[in-house]
Amino acid sequence: MGFLLLCFLSLLKPSSQQFPRACTPADNLMRKECCPAWSGDGSPCGELSGRGSCQDVSVSDAPNGPQFPLSGVDDREGWPSVFYTRTCHCAENFMGFNCADCRFGRFGINCTARRTSIRKNILELSGAEKDKFLAYLNLAKSTISQDYQIAVGTYTQMSNGSNPMFRDISVYDLFVWMHYYVSRDTLLGASRVWKDIDFAHEAPAFLPWHRAFLLLWENEIRKTAGDENFTIPYWDWRDLESCEVCTDEYLGGRHSTIPNLLSPASFFSYWQVICTRSEDYNNGNFLCDGTPEGPILRNPGHHDRTKTPNLPTSADVEFSLSLTEYETAPFDKFANFSFRNTLEGFANPNTGISNTSQSSLHNALHIYMNGSMSQVSGSANDPIFLLHHVFVDSIFEQWLRRHRPLQDIYPAMNTPIGHNRDYYMVPFIPIYRNIEFFLSSQELGYDYDYLTEPVQLIFSIYKYLQGCEYNQELDDKPSEQN
Repeated sequence: MGFLLLCFLSLLKPSSQQFPRACTPADNLMRKECCPAWSGDGSPCGELSGRGSCQDVSVSDAPNGPQFPLSGVDDREGWPSVFYTRTCHCAENFMGFNCADCRFGRFGINCTARRTSIRKNILELSGAEKDKFLAYLNLAKSTISQDYQIAVGTYTQMSNGSNPMFRDISVYDLFVWMHYYVSRDTLLGASRVWKDIDFAHEAPAFLPWHRAFLLLWENEIRKTAGDENFTIPYWDWRDLESCEVCTDEYLGGRHSTIPNLLSPASFFSYWQVICTRSEDYNNGNFLCDGTPEGPILRNPGHHDRTKTPNLPTSADVEFSLSLTEYETAPFDKFANFSFRNTLEGFANPNTGISNTSQSSLHNALHIYMNGSMSQVSGSANDPIFLLHHVFVDSIFEQWLRRHRPLQDIYPAMNTPIGHNRDYYMVPFIPIYRNIEFFLSSQELGYDYDYLTEPVQLIFSIYKYLQGCEYNQELDDKPSEQN
């Protein structure tokens, strides 16, 4: 990686995006209100400038499935109502906890410009593009979020808001913590937990939730680096026999003498992981507080091959794309002929029949990495998580374009808690419903290089050539005398 680029990035002013810092004081928690002022006009949610307004949160009352039989014991139930019942509702062009950001796909001072950002294959990036991506990750890992903090206690442990328990976190680790928080067990006190719960996996919201998660992560890296053109690349792992990105040129090679550690030639070997000790948190009845817990672990290919015999193939992906149903009852990891369940990796990629004893497609990559990536709560610690999930998102995008589903095919009720159509995604603030990300990436302002429509490309070339001809005509005209 270019040393000068790293030096340049270290000089950039920190600016970033789960609890908005402005909403963590006791007063906000007691009032259950998170409507911070927009700095542009000093009004809550930028209301004076028409950016948004402070409104009551309307939580869906659609019934959940039977997988979580408890009630009133988890801060994530009816998100975000345990913490806040009033948040900013932003106008069409804007988003963010105070409506300061542009909605996905919009840019400019007033968020009126539209642009489609293109995510590319990491192995096809130029050297400069690849170095910039790696440098941005390192910058995000070392930059404290100016906008967000993490909760280090439950609402009950915070004495119902009167004793706030929050902590600063880096931009990168903010998202590691969010992935932990959305998938953690329910703490019932005295080392008792409910394990059969996950607000982002093993059910319909798996793909929309991770789509939103990646967009928010991408957006925060853009703000941190001051580069609105940045996009997260993907790693196309179809038909591979080894980890192409597990080299010091990319995401870190294998240590020469300690196989489950990264090579010291990669700066990723010096990263510290967080939120990997779920049993300790459960036994102590506390949340992950972002404390460093050791280096990234990774030992690709040395996994349990009885559970995951090989990396996914093109045929596996194509079969999943052929499934016409996005989701089927019981809407969890036991669903048959479900595109979501097959792509997530709980169903056989040759038949679509649930088989939880095997890990395929998405799950297979996590198991194959045999380390930090292989544990759900801490998997985002390994930056390969980003490349992997961006490619999974591109497969989701292929399915959406091939089958063009109506939004009402997404289950409205009786799914595992957190996964109904109108449930607000845990733990995002600003708040988003699951259904808001069950639509084409093009409507969210991004696309994939290998999915770009040929017609659009030809049209773009045509317009470019038209512009060239027009400019040539101007050049051929005699210049006017003053």
